[in-house]
Amino acid sequence: MIKRVSLIIAALALVSIGAWFLLKSRPAASKEDKALTVKVKKGEFKVKVTATGELQAKRSEKIRGPQGMRTNGIWQTSISDMVAEGTLVKEGDYVATLDKTELSNRIRDSQTELDKILTQLEQAKIDTAIELRGVRDQLVNLKFLKKEKDLQLEQSKYEPQSVIQQARLDLERTERDYQQLLKKYDLTKEKSDARISEINTSMRQIQTKLTQLTDLANEFVVKAPKGGMVIYARSWNGKVGPGSQVHAWDPIVAELPDLTSMISKTYVNEVDISKVKKGQDVKVKIDAFPDREYTGKVIQVANIGEQLKDYDAKVFEVVIQVNEADSVMRPAMTTSNEIVTYIYPDVVFIPLESLQSDSLSFVYKKTDGKIVRQEVITGESNDDEVIVEYGLAKNDEIFLTPPADAEKLQFVPLDKAIKEKIKKKQEAERKKRQEEALARSKAVKDENLPTSGGNDGMFIIIE
Repeated sequence: MIKRVSLIIAALALVSIGAWFLLKSRPAASKEDKALTVKVKKGEFKVKVTATGELQAKRSEKIRGPQGMRTNGIWQTSISDMVAEGTLVKEGDYVATLDKTELSNRIRDSQTELDKILTQLEQAKIDTAIELRGVRDQLVNLKFLKKEKDLQLEQSKYEPQSVIQQARLDLERTERDYQQLLKKYDLTKEKSDARISEINTSMRQIQTKLTQLTDLANEFVVKAPKGGMVIYARSWNGKVGPGSQVHAWDPIVAELPDLTSMISKTYVNEVDISKVKKGQDVKVKIDAFPDREYTGKVIQVANIGEQLKDYDAKVFEVVIQVNEADSVMRPAMTTSNEIVTYIYPDVVFIPLESLQSDSLSFVYKKTDGKIVRQEVITGESNDDEVIVEYGLAKNDEIFLTPPADAEKLQFVPLDKAIKEKIKKKQEAERKKRQEEALARSKAVKDENLPTSGGNDGMFIIIE
């Protein structure tokens, strides 16, 4: 048994040793063999900037909620109910209801205030009537007294002079009292009329306020101004729905977009924005329909960058006019935009990953059976490739990644005079492209376009 086990172990050992020698005898694949090579290309080269955007209607009629909210001290409300997205509506059909809680409280307070002022008005009229009646009674009494004193003076003409004088004084005193009471009556009536007028003014103000609030309550039920399909929009904090806010200073509740003219609003990072100019052509694709392709043109480029939460660096807003109309297009659809900033008709270009940079730009090139580090002068680039102004020719074979012992390979520099000449040529061509881009930009008219943001609590009705 022991002998049998020993034989098995010996056999396994021999197999292992044989396998080791077999593997060792095979030549290892060099890094050069593993490194991928490509041929240098020559032909049309498009300098492109790609950016994701969102479709919007270029023109739209805003549907605003209650216009008198701010006048009545209501700064915001919310959408308490809304028809389902995709609902087809006709002109005058119900679309949404806004929360009336604060409005109802103000109506109730105004009604209470009106009832109070009406009570004050009624009481003021009663008090005035009582006060004036008392003064009138006194006037009647003084009038009779005045007649009596006048009669006494008439009858005393045969009396001694002292009696006549006393009768005259009594009459004058009565006349003076009568005139004073008459002035008091006029003054009392004037004050009462002013008080009642003041109360009436307050009452009319409260009635006007109550009427405004009542009319405002009717506007809290939003109806469609014309037929279309209701599609919810998105605000800065997500998709609209019950609970979304409507603000007094801009009470936008919905839009009626014109789907025959669409734009794509996108953002370009600060590294690429210098390449983007008005008038440049764009290839537009809708993510929901990847098989459809549209053309477009840049019509607006922001002058100031902004920091958005989904971007690491500052970005600039770019607006693209979509040339074609299509029934599948809907606001808020995501688009892939390829902005063509310039087209070179016939240039040499290589993959970006093959370009190496130290203090100089170079590539690993196969030439005459050996590999060298070939210095190159590069031009513009896009997301995948870069133009080579000098240093390579069509069909040259270059490496995508560094080959074995790359740092030991011979470095082939370019002639300094040629490099200087090419750099001057590049600068001249750059200025020419800038002038052409400026001319195209001036040819594009400035337009009033939908602004970003500010659409909080908003949905869209599509015809």
